[in-house]
Amino acid sequence: MAEIRYLTTIQIEHGALRHLRSECDRAGIGRPLVVTDAGVRAAGLLERLQAALATGGAALPHAVYDGTPSNPTEAAVRTAAALYRSADCDGLIALGGGSAIDCAKGVAIAVSHDGPLKTYATIEGGSPLITERVPPLIAVPTTAGTGSEVARGAILIVDDGRKLGFHSWHLLPRAAILDPELTLDLPPRLTAATGMDAIAHCIETFLSPAFNPPADGIALDGLERAWAHIERATRDGHDRHARLQMMSASMQGALAFQKGLGCVHSLSHSLGGLDPRLHHGTLNAIFLPAVIAFNAQADSVQRERRLQRMARVMGLAGPDEVGPAIRDLTARLGLPTGLAELGVTPAWFDRIIDGALADHCHQTNPRLATREDYRAMLEASL
Repeated sequence: MAEIRYLTTIQIEHGALRHLRSECDRAGIGRPLVVTDAGVRAAGLLERLQAALATGGAALPHAVYDGTPSNPTEAAVRTAAALYRSADCDGLIALGGGSAIDCAKGVAIAVSHDGPLKTYATIEGGSPLITERVPPLIAVPTTAGTGSEVARGAILIVDDGRKLGFHSWHLLPRAAILDPELTLDLPPRLTAATGMDAIAHCIETFLSPAFNPPADGIALDGLERAWAHIERATRDGHDRHARLQMMSASMQGALAFQKGLGCVHSLSHSLGGLDPRLHHGTLNAIFLPAVIAFNAQADSVQRERRLQRMARVMGLAGPDEVGPAIRDLTARLGLPTGLAELGVTPAWFDRIIDGALADHCHQTNPRLATREDYRAMLEASL
């Protein structure tokens, strides 16, 4: 990819939520639909966001959809879109992890474009059909992993069961409010899993062969931050410095992955579509070592010494240590290190491979994987 874009406003600091009302004003949002989930509401974060909407005077009128599932579906999008219309909303605020933000992007498509969501999926050729008619969106992440708050894409499970990507610069949030204070009470396991998602984004986008030097620099710096702070953030959720660094790393991974991702995400998207209960970041952590070993022989990776450069910022002696170090880190964080721990068996492999080959990330891996290559990666990850 030769096109390089960094377009949205990012507010990142402790207490950044105070900027929400002014960002709504700047985006022309006067009656937002807040898209979130039941866990975020229960944690008191929705109440904090509603207080921010009252900054400077009367509260901004708004509606709330809190039914976002852990892997957002077209059915959830339809329900939220119906509420958007009935409440006469004119914009969206996403509050939560990547699921809520992606669900809000799906709502943005649904309320402004006709037909089923799959019409607009990337692999269906639908990206050019997403237009400037989408309503403005402001993203307020409560985890540090997906980086969807600064990304042009969303991952949604459509009605036919496929987990598909939707990509358009029109879906890019008008503003991202990155307030680490919203992540201080995130449970350790979720901190670890979302943090490994951020690490996977930084690694895969850095290894992607597309020419985008700014993205490479952002990804490498994001990897260094996440690698140095993920254990601290997991061990002590109230470590404010570690939380800030992880939120930055998450954002950086998504700023950079406009280059494209690779086989880690092809496999994770496919398997996550087969069993939506599986956490995306956990799957990425499991697949990373096998995919890195597969990519180590890619011409672009060897020629530009990309694994060596990654090893340097990770504090490792050499490129051969990268994959094993990731597996060791995953274990130290208390996450599963193999698919069998999640109940996945070889009987699943053919369906996982079918989905991976059809995924939009498949084409941007440093080496084009065959069916046999994917099977070997799955066996190594079992």
